Amino acid sequence: MQNSDTTKYIIHARIKADGVIERPDVIGAIFGQTEGLIGADLDLRELQRSGRIGRLEVNIKSNMGKSIGTIEIPSSLDKVETAVLASSLETIDRIGPCIANINISKIEDVRTSKRKKVIERAKQILHEMFDEMLPESQEITDEVRQSLRIEEITAYGKENIPMGPNVLDSDAIIVVEGRADVLNLLRYGIKNAIAVGGTNVPQPVIELCKKKTVTAFTDGDRGGELIIKELLQVADVDYIARAPDGKGVEELVQKEILKSLRQKAPVEQALDYYQVSKKRRVAIIEATRKKIGGKSEPVAPEEIELTPVKEELIELEQIAEPDRSKISEEIREGREEIEKEEKESIFQEHIEQLSGTLSARLLDESNSIINEVPVRDLASALKGSNGHITSVIFDGVITQRIVDIASAKGIVNLIGAKMGNVVKTPASMHIEASSEL
Repeated sequence: MQNSDTTKYIIHARIKADGVIERPDVIGAIFGQTEGLIGADLDLRELQRSGRIGRLEVNIKSNMGKSIGTIEIPSSLDKVETAVLASSLETIDRIGPCIANINISKIEDVRTSKRKKVIERAKQILHEMFDEMLPESQEITDEVRQSLRIEEITAYGKENIPMGPNVLDSDAIIVVEGRADVLNLLRYGIKNAIAVGGTNVPQPVIELCKKKTVTAFTDGDRGGELIIKELLQVADVDYIARAPDGKGVEELVQKEILKSLRQKAPVEQALDYYQVSKKRRVAIIEATRKKIGGKSEPVAPEEIELTPVKEELIELEQIAEPDRSKISEEIREGREEIEKEEKESIFQEHIEQLSGTLSARLLDESNSIINEVPVRDLASALKGSNGHITSVIFDGVITQRIVDIASAKGIVNLIGAKMGNVVKTPASMHIEASSEL
């Protein structure tokens, strides 16, 4: 009799007979024809008596004088003994008066089958029982986490501006758009964020930015861009970080937040993109005045002009004390930046006017227009020039041919819409694509 507690394997076999046979005939043939074949230790009767093999299951069907069926023998023997026993069945060639054939189809490992059942049942239990409990559990953890975040968030000033608990004590702060952004950063342990509530930046935030290292962290949409422009015009911002395109800061997970903050850009790199270069000039003057002990008087960006700015920086450089070389160097760097912007702003007017026209302008030393020609005629116009041209600005691709012709004519500045395959560039010539200005 089969003992399910000790069964390790089940031998599965198929039987075919040329005649009509029944179950007792098959069992008799199996016991009779294997007796003494593989030794006394593996005698089927003795194995069944000791419980090392179970009850033989035989299913036979007869039709049109033929019989087919299956045989199953449970075994608690080891692998080798079970395999030997199974192979002995294939030696049976007659059952009763009929020619017969037995083939082993497979040996089933009962333990593997049980494992599969355990796995499938575990999956079912996990899905049916634990999933039913999950919403409640998730609701509890979310509620606790939300209450913790709400407890941590504080308010700044009379306007009750939402902020993290570390804003006032931290040397660096993160300026975000709204309360939801502050809460999301708190969720991931970032406690030095403060909200501006939109494009109308509160005055307390503006004053706070003067005392801190400020990173503006905005949504990756048009609204986020407008907030950055507003901050650059009214507040002292040091770095700019953006959420991925189309996403809001309040939607980001921890990995996205950390990646965005790691990729923050210094404000100097963003000034041209956000078209607030005059504000940057004002910041240079005010910061320089403060560093050398002078009085910092706010100047509106629209009131500042290039030449006065450059002259004031030169004056500041001259009055800086000799032993304050670092300050003097910062002033010189500011002056050089202004000079660079001054030069680019002159060309920028021509670039904007030429954009989309496929035309070129030839300028003299005073940056006055000598001639304006189609880009397709630029090479011939340069070859026929009389040597008074110092700058060329055109709405086209800078090629090696144009560079060589301009160099031969002593051109100082060559500015096109795009940079082509230029391998050799003269050291005395300034070459630039207008998209990079």
